[in-house]
Amino acid sequence: MTKTLKGIAASDGIAVAPAYLLVEPDLSYSKTNVSDVESELARYHEAIKVSTAEVEKIRDSAKTSLGEEEAQVFEAHLMILNDPEFTGAIETEIKEQKINSEAALDETSQKFITIFEGMTDNEYMQQRAADVRDVSKRIMAHLLGKELPNPATIDHEVVVVAHDLTPSDTAQLNKNFVKGFVTDIGGRTAHSAIMARSLELPAVVGTESITADVENGQNIAVDGLNGDVVIEPDADQIATYQQKSEAFLAQKAEWEKLKNEPSVTADNKKFIIAANIGTPNDMQGVNDNGAEAIGLYRTEFLYMDSKNFPTEEEQFEAYKEVIEGMNGKQVIIRTMDIGGDKHLDYWDLPEEMNPFLGVRAIRLSLQNEEIFRTQLRALLRASAYGKLGIMFPMIGTLGELRKAKSILATEKDKLTAAGVKVGSDLQVGMMIEIPAAAVMADQFAKEVDFFSIGTNDLIQYSMAADRGNDNVSYLYQPANPAVLRLIKHTIDAAHENNIWCGMCGEAAGDNIMFPILLSMGLDEYSMSATSILRIRSLMKKLNTEDIKDLANQACFVSETAEDNEKLVNDLMSKLTN
Repeated sequence: MTKTLKGIAASDGIAVAPAYLLVEPDLSYSKTNVSDVESELARYHEAIKVSTAEVEKIRDSAKTSLGEEEAQVFEAHLMILNDPEFTGAIETEIKEQKINSEAALDETSQKFITIFEGMTDNEYMQQRAADVRDVSKRIMAHLLGKELPNPATIDHEVVVVAHDLTPSDTAQLNKNFVKGFVTDIGGRTAHSAIMARSLELPAVVGTESITADVENGQNIAVDGLNGDVVIEPDADQIATYQQKSEAFLAQKAEWEKLKNEPSVTADNKKFIIAANIGTPNDMQGVNDNGAEAIGLYRTEFLYMDSKNFPTEEEQFEAYKEVIEGMNGKQVIIRTMDIGGDKHLDYWDLPEEMNPFLGVRAIRLSLQNEEIFRTQLRALLRASAYGKLGIMFPMIGTLGELRKAKSILATEKDKLTAAGVKVGSDLQVGMMIEIPAAAVMADQFAKEVDFFSIGTNDLIQYSMAADRGNDNVSYLYQPANPAVLRLIKHTIDAAHENNIWCGMCGEAAGDNIMFPILLSMGLDEYSMSATSILRIRSLMKKLNTEDIKDLANQACFVSETAEDNEKLVNDLMSKLTN
């Protein structure tokens, strides 16, 4: 039966395909005694056999879609499945304790995990604990007759359905087969949504119940333009969505004519429209959409897509690839923003009551200087290959900024002394995403070359509203006058101190926010690559004289975000009629 769910439109486009549930099954079990040990051993051996064949298939698929390096983790899983010490220990438990395979597997794997995690002086062996967990989970699923989903093995057209998608899940999605995704939770600024826009996948998030309402293989339609998800659409609905998709593609074709055009207003004022990226793989989208710079390179994906800390050389090669790929255009690279909702399996960070307000981003870097220094050396070396800006995230105090700059200067001096070339026009900047930093922007502007406003966090911290929590999503208000005052103050402080100011938060690509930001004189607008041509088209329709009073009205006359939405819509209606 057809059913329609309403969610948050997170990434433009239309998709109709069978559902693929990326939901882990319940792997709970009961410990029981067995009388027929040989039969139990046979059941266990079959689970090992099936698990081995499955991992071999995943490995081969990963080699093709992700590359040899990414597939290495599955080689490690195969070694465990074929390790007589591990599998033999489970057999011994079954024989001697006369217990079921599930209990023997769980008890044995926990012993191995504890041993590996205790090897604090051997990072490689510590990381094997995660491999044992993954392998044990797979064997357990087969013992219980359940299936583990794996986005890397999708080999036919689907819409991925999940409670939420981690950045690493999203990074594994193969665009040839994954046509869109839908989640129970999340908002437009959740990392899964941002990645969806980067991958140009239609997405709807925050439906609350999609994983409960749909079954694997059921046909679903995803409307990333208005947030609708239709389960088992009928023929008429499919035809309607086909027409809507064609209209959207026709609009995109019009925007694509602006690919090689400069970003200018109707009165020929020039601004920069840049792209946000997560990995060097995003460069095709950057070039296909005519980005004039990289306004944000989220380096944490280098860490999240790795099974251990990426080396200086690995980071250097990734940064160099992006810098060279921009052919002299500026690239702003943010130092790692780990913490909050971004975790690393191989970095055992302490549990925090509120991780978004805890040790994350620059705080984590400053508390782990060697990891930070490795990244800074890689960045400094890469700066010799183009125009680079290094940007520190989540700066809250002048002390943090000065310490980060001092560490950067020390590493630069070391490299120079060793004869390693460093870029001569390197810029150093910071993100404005903590309200305290926005309030003190006039002081920070004296110590950096540029600001980049991270509205995703600035809004959630200003409004005390978790950006990923559907229940308070109504408070995520980019156009709220309070938020706009912080943004305007930041831009004004930058210009008064002769530095440039950009924005790398999602608001930079928002149709309502853009005219307001243009009125404020924001210099650079960095966004998902797929939003660039739409915003360039909008910019060409705006005359800065016509909107010169918009910023003051939005900040100091309007009382609510809704007032500002109406203000912009009314203005745009007058200008386009």
